[in-house]
Amino acid sequence: MDGVYGEADQYYPAVAERFYVETLGCPKNAVDSDKVVASLLADGLTPADRAEDADLVVVNTCAFIDAARQESIDVALALSDSRKTGARLVLTGCMAERYGDELAVALPEADAVVGFAHEGSLVDVVLRGRKPTGVRDLLELPRPAPRAPWAYVKVAEGCDRACAFCAIPSFRGAQRSRTIESIETEVASLVDGGVAEIVLVAQDLAWYGRDIGEPGSLAPLLRRLDGLAARGLARVRLLYLYPSEVKDPLVSTMLELPTVVPYFDLSLQHASASLLRRMKRWGSGERFLGAIESIRAQEPDAAFRSSFIVGFPGETEDDHDQLLTFLRAARLDWAGFFPFSPEDGTAAVHLDGVVDADVAAERLRECADVQEPISQAARDALVGETVELIVDAIEDDGGRSVLIGRTHREAPEIDGVVRVVAAHGRPGARIQVEITGAIGPDLVAVPVLAGVLP
Repeated sequence: MDGVYGEADQYYPAVAERFYVETLGCPKNAVDSDKVVASLLADGLTPADRAEDADLVVVNTCAFIDAARQESIDVALALSDSRKTGARLVLTGCMAERYGDELAVALPEADAVVGFAHEGSLVDVVLRGRKPTGVRDLLELPRPAPRAPWAYVKVAEGCDRACAFCAIPSFRGAQRSRTIESIETEVASLVDGGVAEIVLVAQDLAWYGRDIGEPGSLAPLLRRLDGLAARGLARVRLLYLYPSEVKDPLVSTMLELPTVVPYFDLSLQHASASLLRRMKRWGSGERFLGAIESIRAQEPDAAFRSSFIVGFPGETEDDHDQLLTFLRAARLDWAGFFPFSPEDGTAAVHLDGVVDADVAAERLRECADVQEPISQAARDALVGETVELIVDAIEDDGGRSVLIGRTHREAPEIDGVVRVVAAHGRPGARIQVEITGAIGPDLVAVPVLAGVLP
């Protein structure tokens, strides 16, 4: 069967009753898992809280770098060992799509390895042992009931760029944007279900619409979504913005619309212009710094995040020094650093100038040493400020209720949180708090208003 890997005798005729989905990797994978859940629910299965209680265990794998692939394998083996007798283990997601038959052979513990084409038809493909009559498009499948007051929404699949270090286009394909109407319908459904914050994601979010003849469509999309504020949408957050596409019309729209938070997640990767050319990327530290300073001049409260690759082939000490200089000048709120990982099928595999692993590790440490006090200073500067918080969850701390939430400066799952002691609220509520301290990546606050904003 096309897109289903392994031998035919791996499939079983019985239909499972309960399922469990384990998600690895990025927020885009989390969206795919939600759609897989919707597909399984539509086929009459019911969710289990634990893998041990499920008849069907699905692992949505990640294949971005070596560490992610190893984690996917480790999790799959652990779930295989812990599953109940007769339960089926299915691997899907990026690793399943990229490695297919190779993965099916390497992990005989899996009953099936299912590619993207059939993720939306797992019951037919895996449990009934037949090819589905029609392939379901995960992008357009409805979502299950929201589990949190925030949700990722994928606006496009695939990527048209050819960055030297990235294999994603080879297995995710070219960019395929959804229509504004489709996205608006999904967001409206989530908001009606209690979601207060929508996080838009794609491999190349700022290029949304270009493949369907509508370049620059991200700004009109944001305007449409802003119209859902009356139904309860409080925030729209954007993740993964390619820097060359963060132009004045998009920035102006982001800063103008009340629901769109001034949080700029810029995909920079490095600051050396020459090394960026080797990466087949656009930009330079000077260009990036100019864009950041321009945004800050318009909105001093804007927050910035980025990630950087250290040890890319050909990276010199001068390149590294340029990155450190940029970090000191840019004063990013959040930054992540990753050692270069050679990926099969990418241009970077064939480049000369391989950087010694120990040298790359030392450069990564130096970057982190520069960035950490900058991030900490940004958090410390908020002490005494009154900010609006959206409550994500409520924890019990020795009989005291602690609200866990985020301001516009913290993206879910990747940044810190704000902890509010002795406050009343509910997930999704908006409350005013005063920041009283910073502990590591997190902030501590107290409520300043007794009521909860709608």
